[in-house]
Amino acid sequence: MLIVILGIVITLATGIPVLLQLLKNHPRGLIILFFAEMWERFSYYGMRGILIFYLTQHLLFDDATANAQYGSYTSLVYLLPLLGGVLADRYLGTRKAVAFGALLLVAGHLTMAYEGRPADQTLRYEGQSYAIAAEGRMDARNVHLIVGGQPYAFTAAEGGGLEIKGLPADAALPAVLPAGSYTMGKTVDRNGVNAFYLAVSLIIMGVGFLKPNISTIVGQLYPQGDPRRDSGFTLYYYGINLGAFWASILCGALGQYVGWWAGFGLAGVGMLAGFIVFVLGKKHLEGHGEPPHPGLLAKPVLGPINREWLIYLAGLVGVGGVWLLVQRNDLVGIGLIASTLISLAFVVGFLIFKCDRIERERMMLAMVLIFGAVVFFTLFEQAGTSLNLFAARNVDLGGMTASQTQSFNAGFILIFAPVFAAAWAWLGQRGRDPDPVLKFGLALIQVGLGFMVVVWGAGMADSDYRVPLVLLGLLYLLHTTGELFLSPVGLSQITKLSVASLVSFMMAIWFLSSSIAQYVGGLIAGMAGAETVGGQVLDPAAALASSVKVFAMLGWWGMGFGVAFIVLSFFIKGWSHGANDTHGAAQPEPIAPVLDGERQAVSPAAIRADREG
Repeated sequence: MLIVILGIVITLATGIPVLLQLLKNHPRGLIILFFAEMWERFSYYGMRGILIFYLTQHLLFDDATANAQYGSYTSLVYLLPLLGGVLADRYLGTRKAVAFGALLLVAGHLTMAYEGRPADQTLRYEGQSYAIAAEGRMDARNVHLIVGGQPYAFTAAEGGGLEIKGLPADAALPAVLPAGSYTMGKTVDRNGVNAFYLAVSLIIMGVGFLKPNISTIVGQLYPQGDPRRDSGFTLYYYGINLGAFWASILCGALGQYVGWWAGFGLAGVGMLAGFIVFVLGKKHLEGHGEPPHPGLLAKPVLGPINREWLIYLAGLVGVGGVWLLVQRNDLVGIGLIASTLISLAFVVGFLIFKCDRIERERMMLAMVLIFGAVVFFTLFEQAGTSLNLFAARNVDLGGMTASQTQSFNAGFILIFAPVFAAAWAWLGQRGRDPDPVLKFGLALIQVGLGFMVVVWGAGMADSDYRVPLVLLGLLYLLHTTGELFLSPVGLSQITKLSVASLVSFMMAIWFLSSSIAQYVGGLIAGMAGAETVGGQVLDPAAALASSVKVFAMLGWWGMGFGVAFIVLSFFIKGWSHGANDTHGAAQPEPIAPVLDGERQAVSPAAIRADREG
């Protein structure tokens, strides 16, 4: 309840000025886009906040499998928007692409509300099977072993295996089962599993059509040179963070206390609300976002099927392809590795044979920034996986749910983004805005230091191996301030530094790098996993030790790369050759940075407009 009260206070304190500006100074279309995207992010982060628990507790995936599955899902979520941006840019227009994407998202999130039967786990010992009974979700989960019709708690035995608590001496099982003396079996509801994969496939494809295009319409609402444009984006991005903030609080609470269907279902209702707002508010978009060539789009190309409907049908067929791919984490990894090697080979060849010195150094600087972004988001995106599980298993939550800790990042952005945006503007006006490589270095140090706060504070764990919530809060605070250093730079630097003929390709590499970060982050999160039975950790002490070990690795690597970037910045800051200068003065990024690097997701048309602007 406290988190809800704090949320209301933060929302009122930060939201009332935003609402007044929306109503007073900006086109009515901005309000439509504000609420449509707020609800879209509500649906995405509502699902994201409880997804890892659904995988480990309802489907009973082990930690490594669940984290890898999460990584594959988010990897594809960050990769598909490139395709959606191209299709909107050339054929559909942004409004139709957003509407189609929203429908796919509604279908996907509501499909997630179909739970199916939870997976069943059994313990097999000397030819007999004993059921594992589980009730509750997330950090409120309780698991027992049924012996002789009675439930018994169990823990890890010293030296490995299981120790069953309170078991009678004449029970069919011994009180201690040594490691290797028993096996665990699992039965799953295939309909429920297939529904899950269908749901995430619809969401991936929906994000691909919606995400790169809705923010483009924001810019189209303002005439060239309109001074309200930058503040309009800032207000729009506030809506994104507001949606993510409340999603973590409300969907997490429903998922834990009511049922998975309720948490996921609320996310779907949020997306439906966003779709309704967008469709009903079409007139306020003032004709923006329409197809670039309406006649070409309406022309039949396959019998009576015109190009528009052919794209929609191809999108639905593509859902089937994603459905197959998202189940094969290995194939996603192979595809990412192959794409990375091919992209790097092309860029190296282009640098050697096609660029002069200035172009070569600018492109090399862009590649340095892309590498830094991969490192940062690999660490940062532990939020939905290892950090979420850590919150449930090894943090004294003080009345919160584990998934509600996901609101910390969005809440801190609501509070601090305006401060940082003003600070960058103040420094930029005086020609003292830090160069991008230095900003990336400081961001990496902060994301690494966030992990070290938990590592250094692990000795404060209580007898249940739970650390104080304040440590996790400090971690998310440092991760958020790190994001506020890095996020304003992002893709805008890639467009400024890239050779004009290669901007779209470099944009593709940026999206590929984000996708790689998600995939690798899932694999690393699996390293922090612990042994579970029935979705409950067997040994909390071992779980804490495993998490701290991986967090220490991430912390030192983050800070190490951060120091390397800071040192490197003094040697390569001249590689931009004035790309960031306007009339001889440093030009700060005027857009307030937001959750998940929102400004990364823009269409090719918006990229070109930013470059020309």
